[in-house]
Amino acid sequence: MTIRGRRNPLDFRSICPYNYPRLEPIFLQMRLYSLSVSSALVALLILLGGCSTLADWVRQRPQPLPPAADLYSLGEAELSRTRYTEARTAFQKIVERHPQSIYAPRARFLIGEAYYREGEWEKAAKEFETFLSFYPRHQIADLVQYRFSMSYYDQMKPVEQDQAITQKAMAAFKVLVRDYPDSRYAGDGLAKIEICRGRIAQKEVWVANYYFTQGNPSSARQRLELVLRDYSRTAVIPETLYLLAEVNFYEGKNAEAIDLLRRLSVDYDFTEWGRRGKQRLISAGVAGNKR
Repeated sequence: MTIRGRRNPLDFRSICPYNYPRLEPIFLQMRLYSLSVSSALVALLILLGGCSTLADWVRQRPQPLPPAADLYSLGEAELSRTRYTEARTAFQKIVERHPQSIYAPRARFLIGEAYYREGEWEKAAKEFETFLSFYPRHQIADLVQYRFSMSYYDQMKPVEQDQAITQKAMAAFKVLVRDYPDSRYAGDGLAKIEICRGRIAQKEVWVANYYFTQGNPSSARQRLELVLRDYSRTAVIPETLYLLAEVNFYEGKNAEAIDLLRRLSVDYDFTEWGRRGKQRLISAGVAGNKR
């Protein structure tokens, strides 16, 4: 096609009548090839960059929940291997996903047991307390109450420190003895109560001695008399009698002091404090065997 004898610059056929039929397909093929290469590169980059995402998606797909019996066996096996976190995970699945199964109560107890064996006393006590609130009459409730008590008992502090945790342990053991008197753990509970009482009495005597050495005999007397009244069956009674006698001597109450020392030397002559009482009577110029 020509315009006034000239070639139309937009008419490719008129410019290159022989090459045009060959150039047009080659140009299109190159365009298609370029697009296919670009698409392949994009797809490869997406695949490489999304591997972790794809793997995460596979891992996050809902998995069938194992039966409670299988989870319980797994938890017991992990517990025996001291793999406490893994054991708790298995038992927690029973509690959350199989709450009506026969394994649920024991699984809840063993969550606390795993914490207990790991030395996580506070967490263990919380789990045992939760068990007792859900299953107070369960066949292992006495065991759980015992473990709950021991979670406090194992945290008891030295005499010089606060004994609030000892009070909690003693209260928990008293519940064990009261609510489960026929339990195999009741006997040990009674023994632990006496140990707790002794520790609390020791604390009172320690404080009384501190008051006395600081020149406060009246406060010391209150503590010592409390021990004689409320903790009369503990091992600190001989020391208490001796210290109270010294308080009486300090305050000029010699007759009361001598009576206490005579009682100490007669009733507790087999103890170190009993022997000290006899020596104190001698130093005070008093015969020690009369009451």
